[in-house]
Amino acid sequence: MSFTIFESEIAKVNDILCAVNLLTWDSRTMMPPGGVDARGKQIATLVGLARDIATGDRMMKAIESARADTDGDPLQRAAVEQAAASIGVLSRIPARLVSAAAELKTNAQAAWKQARSVDNFAGFAPWLELTMEMQREIASAIGYDAHPYDALVSTYEPEMTWAKLRELYEELQKSLVPLLADARQARPVRTEILDRTYPIERQRAFSSMISERFGYDFNRGRLDDTVHPFEISFTSADVRITGRFREDWLPGGLFAVWHEAGHGMYEQGVEERFSRSAFTTDFINLYAVGGSSFGTHESQSRLWENRVGRSRRFWEIHFDELRSFFPEQLADVSVEDFWRVVNAPRPSLIRVEADELTYDLHIMLRSEIEAGLIAGEIRVSDLPAIWRDKMRSYLGLDVPSDTLGVLQDVHWSSGMVGSFPTYTIGNIMSSQFFASAKAIPVIEEGLNRGDYAPLKAWLTENIHQYGRSRTPSELLEQATGSPMSVAYYLADLKRKVVDLSV
Repeated sequence: MSFTIFESEIAKVNDILCAVNLLTWDSRTMMPPGGVDARGKQIATLVGLARDIATGDRMMKAIESARADTDGDPLQRAAVEQAAASIGVLSRIPARLVSAAAELKTNAQAAWKQARSVDNFAGFAPWLELTMEMQREIASAIGYDAHPYDALVSTYEPEMTWAKLRELYEELQKSLVPLLADARQARPVRTEILDRTYPIERQRAFSSMISERFGYDFNRGRLDDTVHPFEISFTSADVRITGRFREDWLPGGLFAVWHEAGHGMYEQGVEERFSRSAFTTDFINLYAVGGSSFGTHESQSRLWENRVGRSRRFWEIHFDELRSFFPEQLADVSVEDFWRVVNAPRPSLIRVEADELTYDLHIMLRSEIEAGLIAGEIRVSDLPAIWRDKMRSYLGLDVPSDTLGVLQDVHWSSGMVGSFPTYTIGNIMSSQFFASAKAIPVIEEGLNRGDYAPLKAWLTENIHQYGRSRTPSELLEQATGSPMSVAYYLADLKRKVVDLSV
């Protein structure tokens, strides 16, 4: 009985956070501009209410009673202890700060969207100043040993620190730089293919068709337009994805959608019994989410986007279908031409349009800036210049505008400081998971004939179904037999460079 009361209290928090997710989805897809102020207050009220329930006396009593009423069930025990630990962190963040940060997010996102559209960083800077001030306060409240960035990063990726990230980045960079140099020696690709005019509705139709074949269930989901693509869920029964479609940039209408579909399949694959539970609730960041961590989530999106969607065999199977959607645009293009152009290194100003070999350099740049901002070593007013300098250093690119530079990502306006590193962690994990999956003959055979059900089933069985009931390291050990290693990811990138050089 005590565990049932605990579950009921957790479900209340989850229900409120699902309502917050729904209001957030609407604010980024449908809401008219005039609704910003009211929406910010609505979200702040609900987030504050969720925090009050999560940290209140009734929840504390429910946790203590449930500890004595788990009947030796390890899953129930894990739910209680995981909730207790996360709520313990949340309780250290003042209630007024939680509500203020939630309200600020909605207003800052609207300001960012407007500033981005007119290339006006100065219009967004005051909102970013407020965001960083609040994030520093939150980091201080959570607590840290070595660096304030550690407190924020660990809320998205458990046990990760800035020191560990720098070691990881250094290891990657040692291999990425020479790989990128080798790849640039490969024969030229037909870059103009991607810049032709591709009607948006056909992009949407093709990417949706493939997403459904991958296993994304449109009966429990939908695809909408937004400024910056994202996935969001309201239990596994309603998981929505978005895309950003441009007529003159076909990859955005394909790979970004498959990326978000990967996130969506993760959420749709969480066991139904975990809905509205401690295993689908992020108490620290106050999200309703089923993924073990942001990095684990990214491993699923990057796996479908890159390991599957950019593979040579994928396009050997599906290029004729793509050409049937765009017969005029692709009339003079071969499958080999297309595979090469969507994989060749093409340093980009925009992170979400970056090729695999340069993508992590974008993440390193952002991580360094975030860490500097939180430590007080970088001022918001200096960001455009710092961004330009780092883009020139990392990618050899000159940034012509802030819209194509420091204003391109939604994350800072959303208060998601510390989440960028999880993209690189996701890249690494995606290759490790994929290597283990492909070692199973039925999965390899399915990929070779365009049947993605075996891979989807393996991912659901080994990752998706568990929601937040297992840690990222537990999932990796169970599915692959080893802890996280960059070796699989670097092997994939090296293989791609060799293939492009032939």
